[in-house]
Amino acid sequence: MQTVPLSKANAPGEGARNPGVAGASSARLAGLACVVFTALGWGLNWPATKFLLTECPPLSARGVSGLVAGLVLFGVAASRGETLVVPRHLWGRLTVAALLNVSAWMGFTTASLLWLPAGQAATLAYTMPVWAALLAWPMLGERPGPRQIGAIVLGICGVVILVGGTSLSLDATKLPGIALALSAAALFAFGTVLSKRMPIPLPRIALTAWQVALGCIPLLGGGLLFEKAHFDALPPIGWVALAYTAFISMGMCYLLWFAAVRRLKASSAAIGTLLTPVVGVASSSLALGDPLTLSQVVSLGLVVAGIVFAIRD
Repeated sequence: MQTVPLSKANAPGEGARNPGVAGASSARLAGLACVVFTALGWGLNWPATKFLLTECPPLSARGVSGLVAGLVLFGVAASRGETLVVPRHLWGRLTVAALLNVSAWMGFTTASLLWLPAGQAATLAYTMPVWAALLAWPMLGERPGPRQIGAIVLGICGVVILVGGTSLSLDATKLPGIALALSAAALFAFGTVLSKRMPIPLPRIALTAWQVALGCIPLLGGGLLFEKAHFDALPPIGWVALAYTAFISMGMCYLLWFAAVRRLKASSAAIGTLLTPVVGVASSSLALGDPLTLSQVVSLGLVVAGIVFAIRD
């Protein structure tokens, strides 16, 4: 009887190896897709938030949005049968994650809009990949490769050009906004890396719900203490902006972001968010009439180059 030789594709053991490779590739593609949709959602949120601040103080706007988003996520998690119970030993880790990933990020970036145009604030805040790559090296052992180093250099150059313009001279009136946006970037990067180093073993949607809900408490408390919000006086377009912030930016996008971090290296996921300032600047220019200067165009060009490096990593 003639023996038909096995092809390489059907060779013994080959099928056992391919599923793992295919699975890793699928996970990476899913992670990249999550990053892209997160970047789009967060990018469009910059002009929405900038407009909302003309009608509502920043802490109150973010606090209420986060509370609504958290409640919706709790409902989704419960409907999917996920447990909402947090073991006692996880509360400390969960609280720190919420403060870094939500309170600091949302609070500082929103406050920075009081001094900066939405496009500039977005680009400064999304220096986050620089800090994430630097932190991931000592904390996770993720040594930056040549492409990541290239992305970091491009990102720093983009920030210098954006902040200083062609003359590299800082506008003192913008310094509080610059400091807030960069602080948000560094703290969110630390939260991202920390979530990889010390993952919290809770169901996916429930974990997001708890982080968003806990993270909005300081924002809501600050709003009650220091601001006077009049939500009853919001125009219809203000309610649309508030709903977008709650359901898309603080709800769906956070869910997608945490999903991306689980599937990708912390530094790679962070570099992928460089899409956000591109969307933020472009949408702010269209929706709010923010000027699109030559320095911003050059800065965004460097950011896009960084994205190319990240995708090929």
